[in-house]
Amino acid sequence: MAGKSSTPDPDTLAKARAAGLDKALAAFPDCVADAARAAALDLADVPAIDGTTEPCWPSMRGRSGR
Repeated sequence: MAGKSSTPDPDTLAKARAAGLDKALAAFPDCVADAARAAALDLADVPAIDGTTEPCWPSMRGRSGR
């Protein structure tokens, strides 16, 4: 990825600008494009969350200090 010249696609440009990365995009367009590709690949590895499951938290039982 790094080292090859690539211009970010319009969707990546829009997301970078919405994230406030205008200066980074102007100075390092290849790095922004590479980071966007890496984030997309990482996102593909994350399991879907249905939004209704609770995390497995430890027990909330209080213990006496005695």
